[in-house]
Amino acid sequence: MITQNKGEWSELYVFLKLLSEGVLYGADSDLNKIDDLYYPLIKIIRTENEQTKHYVKEVSNISIVTESGEQILSLPVTEFTAKADLLLNAIKEANTSSFSVPVIESFMQTIKCTKVKADSKDKTDITIVLHDRQTQRDDTFGFSIKSRLGSASTLLNAGKNTNFIYKVSGLNNEQVERINNINTTSKVKDRLSQIKEMGSLKYVGMVNDVFESNLQMVDTQFPIIVAELLKLYYSGAGNSIKDLTTKLQDINPCKLNTALAQKFYEHKVKTFLTDIALGMTPATAWSGNFQATGGYIIVKESGEVLCYHIYNHNEFQEYLFRNTKFDTPSSSRHNFGSIYLKNDEYYFNLNVQIRFI
Repeated sequence: MITQNKGEWSELYVFLKLLSEGVLYGADSDLNKIDDLYYPLIKIIRTENEQTKHYVKEVSNISIVTESGEQILSLPVTEFTAKADLLLNAIKEANTSSFSVPVIESFMQTIKCTKVKADSKDKTDITIVLHDRQTQRDDTFGFSIKSRLGSASTLLNAGKNTNFIYKVSGLNNEQVERINNINTTSKVKDRLSQIKEMGSLKYVGMVNDVFESNLQMVDTQFPIIVAELLKLYYSGAGNSIKDLTTKLQDINPCKLNTALAQKFYEHKVKTFLTDIALGMTPATAWSGNFQATGGYIIVKESGEVLCYHIYNHNEFQEYLFRNTKFDTPSSSRHNFGSIYLKNDEYYFNLNVQIRFI
């Protein structure tokens, strides 16, 4: 029996749904379908246990073909439509974090799917061959899948390597001990408030050199920008990326020339969100190349499946900007939120985690 969470089942739902509909529609920045922006689906390619199979969309059937071109099976499209609807209902009705769907598991065996998630070493969740109506070409794209059917997905996962370091000045040992003993439900915010009230806090660097270098690929000063956004967030100024970036524009931590009313910080933050969505990870040195070469596929609460294709760049950036927020991970697990002594100086770490709204 296969037990998966809603997000994982949603990936299989996208696979079944796209094969049943045979088309992938684009979305605007508010996640509404654009009727005249669509890409006919040629096939979906899945690799499982080092074996690759092609699920080819035909007029009324789906053919399953090996890499060498040998047909394994052909089933009516209606079979995929029915199973997609059944799986969607199962996801919506599930009241546990992980669950099984026996009917779908049986169908998976029929269509030679050995597991819910296809093999992937990067941010690509599904590989699709689409027809571009403008160029009249069939091209292969890798898409990342995010589902709104369950709990909000993370865009950037927290870890010990996503900590930002701030130097604490103006506090004595007794004050440091008193602040570290604050143990309220919002202890990081309350400790930060006390530090700012009794002393000062200045960003000095990041715990992880790789993540710092990756952020500098966005902009050499981008670590400073994120560090200031984190101070705003943990100080209680809000959690929306969009709203906090607006506040950042007024603070202008990089001392940019804002006389021409250019949205420097908004542009840089949008670039960062896109890079995280399509390729960058904190722990791996990033080349600047996108891994999810197609873009994002979103499963809406209704079950509608829409995409932000890489061609639809502006709408994708705006969607990310409007629909993401900072979140607070476990401070004990990720080593932040307490004043600590190093080389006779006091420091305080803040951690970045970004989640979809």
